[in-house]
Amino acid sequence: MAKILNVQQLEKSYSSGSKRLKVLQDISFDIEERESFAIVGPSGSGKTTLLGLCAGLDQADSGRIELCGTDLSDLNEDERAVLRNRRVGFVFQDFQLLPTLTALENVAVPLELQGAKDAIKTGKELLEKVGLKDRMDHYPSQLSGGEQQRVALARAFSTKPSILFADEPTGNLDAVTGEKVVKLLFELNKEAGTTLVIVTHDLELAQKTQRILRLKGGRIISKETSAS
Repeated sequence: MAKILNVQQLEKSYSSGSKRLKVLQDISFDIEERESFAIVGPSGSGKTTLLGLCAGLDQADSGRIELCGTDLSDLNEDERAVLRNRRVGFVFQDFQLLPTLTALENVAVPLELQGAKDAIKTGKELLEKVGLKDRMDHYPSQLSGGEQQRVALARAFSTKPSILFADEPTGNLDAVTGEKVVKLLFELNKEAGTTLVIVTHDLELAQKTQRILRLKGGRIISKETSAS
């Protein structure tokens, strides 16, 4: 199986007043196509920063990231955005739906940006798949947290991404709703054959993936194969 993400000796610091705060140190790992992978660690361990770097949302101070066969350091900001639009999907803790668009319009937007002719048809099919057939014309403010995250899942899979990054996908949901969203996430992922990378502090969720990378204080403390 080919590697879809290859990270080598990644370092990242931020300025904090007059000091440089090292957020990630000597991070190296790779992920294969169609693999499910979790990055876990306590708050402040650097996991969301790592996700942002891997997805090309931010740039490392040093090291190398190859995403979908492309070295991100060879790309400028616009080129990284094009790669993300074509190959990468996102699910965030706070849903990040556009408040002025209906559920259906939120799902159709990424497809329309790609010039797809059947954006609305695909959006309807996906919303039906996530159990929101009767909520398509509702705005985010009219939906519960669980429903909003299901819209976000449908949107993330709408463009058939090669790799999907999920940042604390159940962080804003109660336990029962979170479980339903996770089940849906893995079902959609399996069906689409997408590589799934989940950033979470929830070990139960992490153990549903094939491999787990543990971070602490910006360093890798272990790489494990999950029991699932």
